[in-house]
Amino acid sequence: MKISAIITLKQDVLDPQGKVIHQTLDGMGFKDVKEVRQGKYFEIEVEENDPSKAKKLVEDICKKLLANLVIENYKIIETQ
Repeated sequence: MKISAIITLKQDVLDPQGKVIHQTLDGMGFKDVKEVRQGKYFEIEVEENDPSKAKKLVEDICKKLLANLVIENYKIIETQ
């Protein structure tokens, strides 16, 4: 089963890379973009057929390795 995880900085954490992207877009003429926040996207394939168990496994992976829970949030998305 394939599960996706999206890791993003918490809203109150400064996002310098997102700010640079926003400034670049502004310079390219995309004046209507209000804000850009960048993050990380992971597709994780696990050998588990039970969707709830697969989701729990990926949640544990996010908590223990992929996300710094002090400054980041994560969202799990079942893809298959």
